[in-house]
Amino acid sequence: MTDLRYPIGPFTFDGDTSANARSRRIAQIAALPEALGAAVAGLSERQLDTPYRPGGWTVRQVVHHVPDSHLNAYTRFKLALTEENPTIRPYHEARWAELQDTRATPIAVSLLLLSALHERWVNLLSSMDDDDWRRPMVHPDSGQLDLDQMLAQYGWHGAHHVAHVTALRAREDWD
Repeated sequence: MTDLRYPIGPFTFDGDTSANARSRRIAQIAALPEALGAAVAGLSERQLDTPYRPGGWTVRQVVHHVPDSHLNAYTRFKLALTEENPTIRPYHEARWAELQDTRATPIAVSLLLLSALHERWVNLLSSMDDDDWRRPMVHPDSGQLDLDQMLAQYGWHGAHHVAHVTALRAREDWD
């Protein structure tokens, strides 16, 4: 049986920092808002409140989580680009997913936020040169990272959460 937590597999960085790899990953970031919107299109309120796996977040929580996470990622990129080896601040994503705004805000708001955020982020990513991609940061839990690694991780992250929704839709025959 497939691990429902990781429908596309856990994240691993393949070490590919080529221009082609970066272009593919930036394209993933650019395509995510539309992909997530398509994944949740037509779902009822009951379906949005269905966990994507036993003990997992609801579809609604996943939709709100993605822009929360990517706002943090965008900020981390800007910190790494403007500071010397910054230590970035982790956040308690599970606690964020339980806050009232996640329960009360329509998903359309988070989809719109994700779209605007990704437009800005893709503009930033597209402007970076080879030296920029090597800029380091320190994550207190993960250690030293550079922006190539972060790009790969967030390209995966978006696809990972879209797959949570699309796999649930397929299992429940919601299409």
